[in-house]
Amino acid sequence: MKLITEEIQKVEFITEGKGSQKKMYIEGIFLQGDICNRNGRMYPMETLSREVKRYTESFINKGRALGELGHPDGPTVNLDRVSHKIVSLEQVGTNFRGKAQLLETPMGKIAKSLIDEGVCLGVSSRGVGSLKMTNEGHKVVGEDFMLATAADIVADPSAPDAFVQGIMEGKEWIWDGGILREKLVESTKRRINTLVDQRKLEEHKLNLFNEFLSNL
Repeated sequence: MKLITEEIQKVEFITEGKGSQKKMYIEGIFLQGDICNRNGRMYPMETLSREVKRYTESFINKGRALGELGHPDGPTVNLDRVSHKIVSLEQVGTNFRGKAQLLETPMGKIAKSLIDEGVCLGVSSRGVGSLKMTNEGHKVVGEDFMLATAADIVADPSAPDAFVQGIMEGKEWIWDGGILREKLVESTKRRINTLVDQRKLEEHKLNLFNEFLSNL
């Protein structure tokens, strides 16, 4: 299964209550079905509806639907980076509109500060599943899709290097003793991260990419 992320930039940040009861929320479309998105992927509504139902029952209704500040490269929610709790996810046509409360965690406070300072933020869903290429060149998400979180908070989703982003999006994840484990790519990622000098990064990028492909 591959790590699958989708960014949505048009979300609203709202405040409810006053004083000690004041709470800040993210609200907007978190997921979209039956449409080819800008990443060239399409989520069949039947698959997406079924997974949202499971996610709602197992996580949202039990207060366990958490999201992070930043763009993690794996399917696990890291508790030290949690910034918000997703409180609702409702279907509106072929979209799923979500709402998430910003928490008083260190990352939640950073997110609040960024919003207060006028920083434009977006959200990114994260899950794992298979992808099937259609004759039209679109990638259809498979029935094995599992949602890790309906929304992480992200800024400038297009900023990561295209090569690194491509590898991170193409990671393979396998079930091993009930745990999702990363396959093949981690060593490549570590090597990329050591190339802090831009000139060296450009020099080695093609070699790293060819080496990565040869191991697939």
